[in-house]
Amino acid sequence: MSIKAVLFDLDDTLWPVIPVILHAEMSLYQWMAIHTPRVVQRYSIEQLRKHRGALVKTDPRFEYDLWALRHALLSKVFHELGEDTSKADQAMAVFADARNQVTLYEDVVPALTSLGERVGLGTVSNGFADLQAIGLSCHFQVSLAAHSFGCAKPDPRIFRAACAALNLLPQQVMYVGDDLMRDVHAAQQVGMQGVWINRHQLELKDSSHKHVKPDAIITSLHEVTGFL
Repeated sequence: MSIKAVLFDLDDTLWPVIPVILHAEMSLYQWMAIHTPRVVQRYSIEQLRKHRGALVKTDPRFEYDLWALRHALLSKVFHELGEDTSKADQAMAVFADARNQVTLYEDVVPALTSLGERVGLGTVSNGFADLQAIGLSCHFQVSLAAHSFGCAKPDPRIFRAACAALNLLPQQVMYVGDDLMRDVHAAQQVGMQGVWINRHQLELKDSSHKHVKPDAIITSLHEVTGFL
């Protein structure tokens, strides 16, 4: 069955995510130094990360809604230290703005432009990046994010929902992502083709998920065209 659409992961597939998160956390921390100074006096960025890691276990929603998790953490520490908890919304706006200041891999826009002339395009992501703010939404017919959908990859429901939104069978859809389990294997489990984008040329045999067999391994999005 021929491929009619390609779905993409976002973080570490269309842009490197670690620099983005570090920048967003620093931007938030600098904002808090001015607007909620008691938090900065009590917690370092690393301590807030550990606090967030503990909080994720307290509510099933936090497993897929990373926005809600960060907001809950801010509300908790603001309340704990006598800061105005209503400032949590402002703080999250600061974080989200910085979170959307991504640096795209150089192949992204040319590849999406070329692929969009041939097949439908969409995204499925566990993060809460705003594709409109980033300037990529024009390329995609469908974009599902875990925090708004209600479950996260590798849950098969989010993959099936993306295929349904495209009005296609999973066998007609290719999924491209950097994570062997949450992207490649999970997509294959619902009948999609799973393509591993291995930008850093890691050895599959050295991976803890070496049992996963991608339908293709690529180092650039330009290579997707060759499989269509």
